[in-house]
Amino acid sequence: MTMDTVTRDFEGQVALVTGAGNGIGKETARQLAARGAIVGVNDLKAELVLPVVEAIRAAGGQAFAVVQNIASREGITAAVQLARDQHGRFDILVNNAAWVRYQALPDIQPETMDRMLDVGFKSVVWGMQAAAAVMDPERGGAIVNVASTAALRSTLNAVVYSGIKAGILGVTRAAAAELGARKIRVNAVCPSAVPTEGTQRNRNAERDAQRVARTPLGRLGTIEDIAKGICFLASDQASFMTAQALVVDGGVTFTNL
Repeated sequence: MTMDTVTRDFEGQVALVTGAGNGIGKETARQLAARGAIVGVNDLKAELVLPVVEAIRAAGGQAFAVVQNIASREGITAAVQLARDQHGRFDILVNNAAWVRYQALPDIQPETMDRMLDVGFKSVVWGMQAAAAVMDPERGGAIVNVASTAALRSTLNAVVYSGIKAGILGVTRAAAAELGARKIRVNAVCPSAVPTEGTQRNRNAERDAQRVARTPLGRLGTIEDIAKGICFLASDQASFMTAQALVVDGGVTFTNL
């Protein structure tokens, strides 16, 4: 798909996508740029960020590198400020970054939980704080937080992960209540398990087949599916939606096949 074959409804808007070096974040950055946004591609390492920026530019879009560790208030604030300072405005924040380990309850260690919380939960709160501080009070803006269906229906060895993702839904709703008067919409997307570089270690053919069998639409989701949901929530098509959790899962969470 080239940049001129889709509706450019984000034309001129400045977005930042955290954890955009691969997977859902990378595809979200690509789709936002294809629709006209100027996209800050964030990840921890330049070797992850720069190829994404180059690919977006090669397709005719606008993107810039934000190589930053967002696992601290200072880090995510610097990333948001960079986007604002470079382009004079800030419109869309996608809090996608996560660091995930699945462990049984007796095996959870403080260092594992701390890192998961820093990257996957605290950065969401600090990111919303930083974004709200620089979004124009007249135009407002959109924040989309990437949660998970694990926030709604959990599985084995996911106490910390499920807790974090459920927490994201809580802070999404609370921030939506607080920021609505400033025309800032805050929503979350809840993907089911989709094949990405990051989920590869927890997948195998047998498990994928089981997931497909339990899914009413008869397939696994893709990063494209999830990115479409994120872009929808960030767009004017969702202009009267805030405090929502959009489940993008082929129907698996709320059915029992």
